[in-house]
Amino acid sequence: MLAVVKYGQHDGEVELRDVPEPEPGLGEVLLKVAAAGVCGSDIEMWRHVITFAVNTPVIQGHEFAGTVAALGPGAEGFAVGDRVVSETAAYICGKCAYCRTGEYNLCPHRLGFGYGTNGAFCSYVRVPTRCLHRVPDAVPFEHACLTEPACVSYNAMVVKSDPRPGEAVVVIGPGPIGLFAVQVARIVGASPIILVGTDADAGRLQTGKGLGATHTLTAGKDDIAAAVADLTGPYGVPLVVDAAGNNATLKLSMDLVARNGQITKIGWGPKPVDLSLDPIISKAARLQGTFSHTWRTWEAVIALIASGEIDMRPMVTHDMPITEWNRAYHLVEDREAVKVVLRPA
Repeated sequence: MLAVVKYGQHDGEVELRDVPEPEPGLGEVLLKVAAAGVCGSDIEMWRHVITFAVNTPVIQGHEFAGTVAALGPGAEGFAVGDRVVSETAAYICGKCAYCRTGEYNLCPHRLGFGYGTNGAFCSYVRVPTRCLHRVPDAVPFEHACLTEPACVSYNAMVVKSDPRPGEAVVVIGPGPIGLFAVQVARIVGASPIILVGTDADAGRLQTGKGLGATHTLTAGKDDIAAAVADLTGPYGVPLVVDAAGNNATLKLSMDLVARNGQITKIGWGPKPVDLSLDPIISKAARLQGTFSHTWRTWEAVIALIASGEIDMRPMVTHDMPITEWNRAYHLVEDREAVKVVLRPA
């Protein structure tokens, strides 16, 4: 089968290869991939500017959905032909304190699809049954495969934060995670919802308006702090979500957050922060990290997608075969796409 493989530890060391089809192991299914989303981390692995270790060679792709093609020994609860979507924690130890308390996303031994073990930019992938969730018939696979980034935002906004109806939220970074964060903020009734981007994000900012952002601001053109104060008052914002991840966005977050407020940091950045965190102390504000998701989050997000509360239609801007992976990566890197969905060859 054809697969998009990261084969080395340098910039650009990704290529399309013909690789053997896998066989499901104990407690696993063989999942026939129907659709897989391209994540910003896939681009970072391509450029090799990532902050975590990647086992190479490895098939990329961790946002995927499809049908059960075969059952491995001991695989229970699913049948051939079932429509499913998969979580990303391909391997967890099952023994540490985090696994035992249901926070397996934080298992120190966790290996994820697409970087720690083979992912889904291909035709077939091995998946443990504990990772699988059923996809309602009304949800197309090109929407179902984006459950994972929606879960990242849901975990950040609902599990790790406390947005309240009628209270302001600022989301910095209108990439897919930021746009899903806007949708979750809308669902919980936050208002106003202010989405911040750059000149390069013009299209994504416009998409954000359709998904629930009441206001959009452009760094470099707007005085962000002054504009936010005009919209929310002089005391700052209770919740600022940094979905971009660089030091400039963290500094802006500290400027915007209210006293006793919270900054929830989703975005990763490969460079040192290189600025003082004293504003957090002086404001008695919280800086909350957030990572991945758990079973409960997935079930909630699938229900929201099925009901239409989370709208996937504007999120999928490009749909193409994996043979066009290079074009897809450039579309994401250049911010010409919101989400690109890849299909097996």
